[in-house]
Amino acid sequence: MSVPTEPDTEVPVTLKRAFWALMGYAVALGIFGAFVGLAFVGVIDFGGEWYAAPGSGWFSGHWWWVAVTAAAGVVVGLLRRLMHLPEQISGLFADLKSEQVDTGLVPGIAAVSAVSLIGGASLGPEKALGAMGGGAGTWLARRRALGKEDSQVTTLVGFTGAYGGLFSSTVIVVMLILEAARPGAQRFLKALVGGVVASSVSFGIYFAIAGAVFLDAYQVPPYDVEDWQLLVGIPLGLFAALVAVLLVTFVSLASRLFGRLKLSATAKSTLGGVVFGLIGVALPLTMFSGSDQLKTVLKDAGTLGLGLLIAVLIAKMLAFAVSQGSGFVGGPIFPALFIGGTAGVLVHHVFPSVPLGLAFSCLLAAVPGSVAPTPFSMVLMAAFLTQVGALQTAPILIAVITAFLTTEGLKYLVTIRKQARAAARQPASPYKPEPDDDGS
Repeated sequence: MSVPTEPDTEVPVTLKRAFWALMGYAVALGIFGAFVGLAFVGVIDFGGEWYAAPGSGWFSGHWWWVAVTAAAGVVVGLLRRLMHLPEQISGLFADLKSEQVDTGLVPGIAAVSAVSLIGGASLGPEKALGAMGGGAGTWLARRRALGKEDSQVTTLVGFTGAYGGLFSSTVIVVMLILEAARPGAQRFLKALVGGVVASSVSFGIYFAIAGAVFLDAYQVPPYDVEDWQLLVGIPLGLFAALVAVLLVTFVSLASRLFGRLKLSATAKSTLGGVVFGLIGVALPLTMFSGSDQLKTVLKDAGTLGLGLLIAVLIAKMLAFAVSQGSGFVGGPIFPALFIGGTAGVLVHHVFPSVPLGLAFSCLLAAVPGSVAPTPFSMVLMAAFLTQVGALQTAPILIAVITAFLTTEGLKYLVTIRKQARAAARQPASPYKPEPDDDGS
């Protein structure tokens, strides 16, 4: 005799009042993110007009740049102290993974990041914009006394609202947020739909006012798709992993070095400004986020020498590491895109048989895709930024996955080795003989 089962009475999430309230919040956060993005990008663009590189070659910068970057370091240090920013600030992807933002730190992060980017630090605007958008979502959730799940979703929706105008693509923004945060259960559907609404509203307002888009920023020469290019994605991914490991090593060393210096926070940021300012004088392409500078690298790919390309690639990593380690605030995505794109131009220079468009697009995605936990988003971003065809995305995906698996495999090996060393350092437990059968 079978027992009758209870009918499924679970109400779909879209039939709940809370879902439609969340859609209203998404519209509001999209509007907020658009105007915050316009204001922030406008401020850093206007403030950064002091930079005008006379050329892309060796020592083509101006020595007075060092005074500007040092002054920016002084202001960064004073602002951090005035606005009570802690020495260590959670990174962009840590905030996305935790699905919450410390709203008390948002004004300080925005102010310090603005000065950092205006002062020429090798960082991107996505940290500040994400903090403001995600912070607005967290604040709104608390204001409306939302539950934990809806509060997390509202924070993620705030991020998408802030990035809709910056990245100029709803698809990229939503994919980036969902891939980094990885919300589960009903949160995924809420974050997906809410993110689409917020980023679409944000992009619509941003485009109507600014009239500029981030897509199609890098014009690569067209090339025909051939079978062997799929296999080339593997060594390109391995090279991207090598570049990513080198970048992470530089960041770690810079953080340790500045952490051990017995100086005030203001002195550290001033020293950091002097260092990346000197790097900028020697190699002007290493200044700022790298978005505009990468266009120069791509345009002059045929005239930049091998030595200069290698120097720019390594110097950009150093500038990024010093900027982060000395107390400047900014995001990692735009500098990683510059490093990846420059590495692609370098590959084409060494192996001319590899088309420039192939090498550039693969490395453009694979380097940030191996550093950040968002490999598929970087594939989309590279495809949209270069406007390569649908078939041309296949080697990009292979390169990104190869780089991602290589770096994750290296992390696994390092973790296993650390665990083995820790186990070896533990004292052995004293030997206790087993008792005889008679209990003696």
